[in-house]
Amino acid sequence: MSEKPLNPYKVLAASIIPGAGHVWLGLPQRGLVFIFFMVVLGWVSTRFMPETASFIGRHIGGVFIYGMSILDAYRTAKIRSLTSNE
Repeated sequence: MSEKPLNPYKVLAASIIPGAGHVWLGLPQRGLVFIFFMVVLGWVSTRFMPETASFIGRHIGGVFIYGMSILDAYRTAKIRSLTSNE
């Protein structure tokens, strides 16, 4: 008996917490890699951005990876749901 795949929209909602969507999909290592690069690139971007930049601007490297993480978790869930229906 195969498990029913997760709803991609529920995974998208869970991805509000960094790495949670990947953990829910059974890919905790992938979630940790995304979190690692969020922290690293967030830190690097704070070193290069001017002091007058906004909070988001100063941490744009981490914000970018966070966005990519959300899209990746949703895409993985969507692919799994499409391939299980065939």
